[in-house]
Parts: sequence; structure tokens; C-alpha cells
Amino acid sequence: MSTTTENRGETVTPATPAVDSAGVIALLERGRTLATPVLRAAVDRLAPPMDTVAAYHFGWIDADGRPAAGDGGKAVRPALALLSAQAAGADPEVGVPGAVAVELVHNFSLLHDDLMDGDEQRRHRDTVWKVHGPAQAILVGDALFALAGEILLELGTAEAGRATRRLTSATRKLIDGQAQDISYEHRERVTVEECLEMEGNKTGALLACAASIGAVLGGADDRTADTLERYGYHLGLAFQAVDDVLGIWGDPVSTGKQTWSDLRQRKKSLPVVAALAAGGRASEDLAQILAADAHKPEDEFADFSEEEFATRAALIEEAGGRDWTSAEARRQYATAIEALDEVDMPAEVRDQFVALADFVVVRER
Repeated sequence: MSTTTENRGETVTPATPAVDSAGVIALLERGRTLATPVLRAAVDRLAPPMDTVAAYHFGWIDADGRPAAGDGGKAVRPALALLSAQAAGADPEVGVPGAVAVELVHNFSLLHDDLMDGDEQRRHRDTVWKVHGPAQAILVGDALFALAGEILLELGTAEAGRATRRLTSATRKLIDGQAQDISYEHRERVTVEECLEMEGNKTGALLACAASIGAVLGGADDRTADTLERYGYHLGLAFQAVDDVLGIWGDPVSTGKQTWSDLRQRKKSLPVVAALAAGGRASEDLAQILAADAHKPEDEFADFSEEEFATRAALIEEAGGRDWTSAEARRQYATAIEALDEVDMPAEVRDQFVALADFVVVRER
């Protein structure tokens, strides 16, 4: 019998209660424990000062170079990679190179995204570009991307070649998504379909790769890998829908970002585009405000008061953008879970995939 979990007003119905929160934490910790030593060894290959800058980004040292136990993220992608190896009947350790490669690409994107978006905080610390400068953020991001391919290809197997092709394809889609996201910021109108395509590229593609790369390394056929990719892709869309809600209404203490974060960056996220597509007085008022915003210079927009951003958020909610996005998160979550039924895997592995989906979509931020 399924249960209903609520988080900050968003409701998702988990498919099964078979794995409790302690089990999910154990899965995440397993991914972190197995992947981190390999990840550290990869970063140690970088020439100074890139090795130090990368170590700061991962939370291993502070801005002065002292050892730190920083927040390195939840390690969802490594956990998925190890679990997907088990879905193929292999040991979880088989998925470690894939877990590390995906994590390197993910962090490459974070380093560049923080710079492009002007974000000064990540995981409650100053971002790399703020501490070490834009040039280092770019170079270290590029280096992490290169390392990801090295880690896989050094295995020297046919499965490694297949995994690398999937990773590079996912990376290209991730970059496509970031380019789309930036281009949408100054457009007056973006359709819901365009927004979903962008978020599928920017978030869904790499989670899809994480959910399948371990299986590929474990010898799974393309049909199995493609199905696990579908699970990860829709999970990524569900994750992003929740993140879009939190990007406007999330608690800064929990998210580590400013209030109205996505509105400050003029992001055409799902709540915004859904509100604009809804019609009605609130939608029309919002459209007029955003049309005026699109022609304002960055420095003027940065000086907006909290009340001005609060007005935009209220209109988005009144037009139904918040409710629509929460419903879309539930739909994408359900589609992800349905994909698991097409893969012949042990019941306990399926339960763990479901539990990770619950964790990703129903989360406190």
C-alpha cells in the first residue's frame, strides 16, 4: 500500500514503501564511499592550481586550502550508476568508473553554470568563480569534462566504449539545454514544450546516463540500457519540476540560494511558462511585467526590491503556474517508475530505484 509524502505543499505518491529513508541514505553513502577515492585520484591528475580549485569545488578543502568536510552534494548520480550495474546482474563496483565519470561531467556543468548565471553561492559556500576567478572556473570545468572520458576509456573494454558514447551524448544534450536556458531568459514567451525540452536536456540527460551507465559497464544490452535511461530521463524532469518550484518559493536557508532565485535570473522555468500559457487576468498581468523586464539592463534589474519579485511570484501562483508544475512533477515521476517494469531485475534492486526516485522528487530544500 503506497503512502503520500508532502513537502512544502508539493505532494508525490511513492510507488512502494519497501525501502525506508535509512535505506536510501545507505545507498547514497555507498555511492559516495565507492566513488570518492576514484574521484579524488582523478582530480589529483590535474596540474596546479586546477587540482586545488577542483578540491575546493568538491568541498574537500576550504578557500585557504585547509582540509574541510564540506557538502559535496547528495551523490544521487553515483548511487544510480552503481544500482544500474546491479540491474544488469553485475556487482555495484562495476559501475564505479561510470559513477565517477558522470559526477565529473555534472560538476563540469556546475562550475560553468555558476559563472554564466552569476551565482555566488553553492552548497552554502562561495562558488569557484567568486573565490578563484572566472578563468579558473572555466579551465577546471573543462578539465573535469576531459577526465570523465579518460576514466571510462582507460578500462579498455567494449563496454567502456559504449558507456563513453552514452556519456558524450548526454553531455552534448546537457550543453544544449544550458544554451537553451540562457537564450530563453530574454525572450518574452517560451512554450511549455520548449521548456520541457530544455529541462530534459539540461537535467534529464545526465540523470538518464547515470541510471544506465553502470548497466552498460555490466554488459547489459541496449534495450535494457535504453529503458533505464528512460527512467532516469523522466526522473530528471520530475526533479527539475520540483527544483523550479523551489527556485521561486524555496527557503533560502535550505536551498542555499537567494529568495526568488530563478526570478532574479529571469529564468523561464516551468512555473513561469505554465502561468503565461494559462490565460486569465493574472497571466496577462504577468506577461506585461515580464515583457517590460526583458528590455531592462542587467544592472537595473539587479536593483529590484523584494516586493517587486514577490509580486511576480504571486502572479505566477495565482495564474496556476505553481500547481501545474507540481502536477507535472508527479506525472514525470509516475512515468519514470513505469519504465522500471520493463527491466528484468531483482525486486530489491527495483525497490531501491523507486526509493531513490522518492528521495529525488520529494525532498526538503
